[in-house]
Amino acid sequence: MRLRIFLEPQQGATYEDQLAVAKAAEDLGFDALFRSDHYLHMGDHVSGLPGPTDAWITLAGLARDTSRIRLGTLMTAATFRYPGPLAITVAQVDRMSGGRVEFGFGAGWFEEEHAVYGIPFPASGRERFDRYEEQLDIITGLWSTPAGESFRYEGKHYRLAEGPALPKPQQGPRPPVLIGGTGPKRTPRLAAKHADEYNVPFSSLEDTSAAFERTRAAVRASGRTAPMAYSAAQVLCAGRDEAEVARRAERIGREVPELRENGLAGSPDELVDRIGRFGEAGAERMYLQVLDMADLDHLELVASQVVPQLD
Repeated sequence: MRLRIFLEPQQGATYEDQLAVAKAAEDLGFDALFRSDHYLHMGDHVSGLPGPTDAWITLAGLARDTSRIRLGTLMTAATFRYPGPLAITVAQVDRMSGGRVEFGFGAGWFEEEHAVYGIPFPASGRERFDRYEEQLDIITGLWSTPAGESFRYEGKHYRLAEGPALPKPQQGPRPPVLIGGTGPKRTPRLAAKHADEYNVPFSSLEDTSAAFERTRAAVRASGRTAPMAYSAAQVLCAGRDEAEVARRAERIGREVPELRENGLAGSPDELVDRIGRFGEAGAERMYLQVLDMADLDHLELVASQVVPQLD
C-alpha cells in the first residue's frame, strides 16, 4: 500500500505552504504529493485567504523545488482548459520534474467557481462528459503520437488540424492518467479505455468496493490487457491520543465521530486497520487528504507510526 498526500489549496494556501508540505512529504518517504484543481474555497468555516493558486503553475514550481516525490492532480478539470494547451502544459511539467508527473483528469463539477471567474460551464452533465471524453482522446492521442508523425482529430466539440503533436512528456509513452468518481457507466468505461489508475474519492468502504468492481468489469468487457491500479482518497485526522485527534478535527471544522465514519480518523492503529480494509477491497494507493497544511507533525506521525505497520 502506497500512501500519498493530497492537498486542497483553494481552502487557503500560498505556494510556500504547499512547498513546505511537499518537502516534508518527500523527506518522510511518502510516495506522492497531489493537489486539487479548484479556484474557489468550499464551506463556511474557511475564508479561502490568501486566494487560490493554479494547479499546474504550482506543480511546475514543485517540479523544480523537489527531487523525488511524484506530483499530480486529483483532478484537473476539463472545463478549465483547452485540451491541446493542457497536453503541452502537462508534458512540460513532466520534463521539468524529470518524469514525476501523474495526470488526474475529471469532467469538472463545481459550477460556482466557474461563475465567479468567468469560465464557461456547460449546463448539462451529458455535454460536460462528452467534452471530457473528447479531451481524453486528444490529450492521450497527442502524447502517444510517435515523434515525427502528426495528429489530427475531428470531434463534435473539438477539432485539431494535422500537427506535430509536440512536446512529448519525459515519461513514455505518457504520464500515468488517473480517472476517478463513482459514476456507474461512463466513468468505468472511460477508465478502462484511458486510465492507468482508477480512484474513488471520499466514499464508504462498501461504495468504494462496488465502484472498483464496476471498473474491473468494464476492464474485462473492453478486452484490455494493460494493468489498472485502484486507489481511494480519504480525509486524514490522526492523533497519538483522543485529545490530539479532537484538536485536529476542530482545526478543520469537523467532528471526530463523523470523521471516524467518513474518513481515516483516530489512532495510528485505527488507521492501519481502516487502510487495511481498503487494501482488502483492492486499493493499492491511499490519498490522505491533509486539510491543515501548517500541521507538519501530522505527516510525521503517519510516516513514523502508520507506514511501518503497512509494510
